[in-house]
Amino acid sequence: MTDTTTPTLELRGISKSFGSVEALADVDFEVRHGEVMALVGDNGAGKSTLIKCIAGIHAFDEGEIYFEGRPVHISGPKDAAKLGIEVVYQDLALCDNLDVVQNMYLGREAHDPFQRLNEPVMEQKTAETLKSLRVTTIRSVRQAVATLSGGQRQSVAVARAVMWNSKLVILDEPTAALGVAQTEQVLTLVKRLAEQGLAVVLISHNLHDIFEVGDRITVLRLGRNVGLYERTKTTQQEVVQAITAGAPTKVSGISATQGAPT
Repeated sequence: MTDTTTPTLELRGISKSFGSVEALADVDFEVRHGEVMALVGDNGAGKSTLIKCIAGIHAFDEGEIYFEGRPVHISGPKDAAKLGIEVVYQDLALCDNLDVVQNMYLGREAHDPFQRLNEPVMEQKTAETLKSLRVTTIRSVRQAVATLSGGQRQSVAVARAVMWNSKLVILDEPTAALGVAQTEQVLTLVKRLAEQGLAVVLISHNLHDIFEVGDRITVLRLGRNVGLYERTKTTQQEVVQAITAGAPTKVSGISATQGAPT
């Protein structure tokens, strides 16, 4: 049985600087199994730096990382992938000239004993993954990604992230360039990830999206954690206040819900 009390990912006292620029300062952060943790903040708040450090692109200068209760060291993207951390960046990293199956297996192709591409296995696994997420709008797994809508492309990127025994999926502005219908499609997909027991970090500037699917909300401001909120016990106005004017003081006791000082 999955332990829902121990965070899937927990960061303690994380700091990161680029020369004289302090991008993160003494940040605590966590996300649990089956939870959508929203990560919000204005431009320059440190959101991108935080997720790139979690993904192994940058190394933290200070702090501790725990994954499923165990201290870990993430020195590169391969370390993050081995733990089960997958990131869907805003650009999706999809190849328009390839079909859905080829994008799902890009760099991780399945081969038969003669080192030939095992197309039937890849097609079946792709179809099963999309079905498990109840993605029904894609006509064929052999459809070129260039022919897909924005919502469909986002679905392929998310499905690729969860196909590799993922435990934590980080979504960077997944609805930023989508229309109303496509946004609803992606938000439904986010809910399904949590329903399947994955830990989900959702980064977004759209508070309507955050309040529709988020369970808890972490607010970064000027590289510091200035608020941790339960979505059902706060308001958009309170979160906006934390984003724009919350005093940048450390949020301690990350497991307890805490509002930003006003």
